[in-house]
Amino acid sequence: MPRRARVMRMSVEQPLWRALAGYRVLTMFYAVGLFATAYDRFPRPGVAVAYYCVIFVWTLATLPRVAGAASCTRPFLAADLGLAVCGILLTPVADAPARIAAGGPTLPSIWTAGSVLAFALKGGWRWAAAASTAIAVANLVERGDPARDTVHNVILVWVASIAIGYVVEVARASERTLARALEIEAATRERERLARDIHDSVLQVLAMVQRRGAVIGGEAAELGRLAGEQEVALRTLVSGGLVPVSRISTDAADGALVQLVDEHDERARHDERSGHGGGDRLDGDAPVDLRALLAPYAGSRVALAEPG
Repeated sequence: MPRRARVMRMSVEQPLWRALAGYRVLTMFYAVGLFATAYDRFPRPGVAVAYYCVIFVWTLATLPRVAGAASCTRPFLAADLGLAVCGILLTPVADAPARIAAGGPTLPSIWTAGSVLAFALKGGWRWAAAASTAIAVANLVERGDPARDTVHNVILVWVASIAIGYVVEVARASERTLARALEIEAATRERERLARDIHDSVLQVLAMVQRRGAVIGGEAAELGRLAGEQEVALRTLVSGGLVPVSRISTDAADGALVQLVDEHDERARHDERSGHGGGDRLDGDAPVDLRALLAPYAGSRVALAEPG
C-alpha cells in the first residue's frame, strides 16, 4: 500500500517545550542526588523520601503534559506549582534549622524552576511573573529571614522566567505574522492569475469586435475602432504601463532620499550644463525608455509590444 505523507507544522516554541521536559527530568534527579549526599544530616529523612517519591512519579508521568502548549493545561500547571510550593514549605519539617540558616537547598531545589518555566511557555511573561512570585513567597516563608542568597535566587528566577515568557510571546506574534503574510501572498498570486485569465478573455473579445467591425463597415467600423483603442489601452495596463518619471536615489547626511525627476526636464538640464541647445536633444550615451517614444504611435491598428 502507498504510504501517506504526513504534513507536520513546525513551531518556533516547540524546541523550548522539549528543553523543558529534559530540564524537569534532570533537575528531579539533581534534587534527589542532593538529598542522598546529605541523608545523614536530615533529622526527619522520611518526609524528604516521601516527597521525592511523589515528584519522581509526577515528573515522569507528566512528561506528555509538557510536550506542547495544547497538552499543558491550567489544572496541570496549578498542580505542578502547588507541588513545588509544597516541597519548599516542607523543607523546615524535614531538614535541620542549622542547615536552612546556613543556606541549604530546599527539597525540590532547582526543580521548582521547571514549574515557573512551564507557566512562561504556556501563558507568556504575565503567567511567569505570577508563578515566580508564588515561588518567591514560599522561599521567603521557608527561610523566615530573607538572606541575601535567597533574595538573589528569587530575583534570578523571576527575571529569567519573565524574559523567557516575553520571548515566547514575541515568537508567537512573529509566527502569526508570517503565517498571515504567506496567506496574503497566496491569495494575491491567485488573484493575479485570475486577473490574467480575465484580461486575456477581454482582449480576445475586443480584438474580435475590432476585426468584425472593420469587415462589416458603417457604424460597426466605428465600434471596432473604439474596441481596438480599448484593447491597446488594456494591453498597456496589463503589461505594467509606462513609467513617465525616473527615480534617482541620492544619499544625504540624514539618510537615503528618493527624488522624483521628470526625464524630459532632466535631459534639458543636462543639455544646458553641457552647452548644447535644443531641449529635445538626446545624449547618445544616456539610456532611453523606448516605450515612452513609441507609445504615441500605438492605436487600433498598431499594437505596442514590450519585453516581459
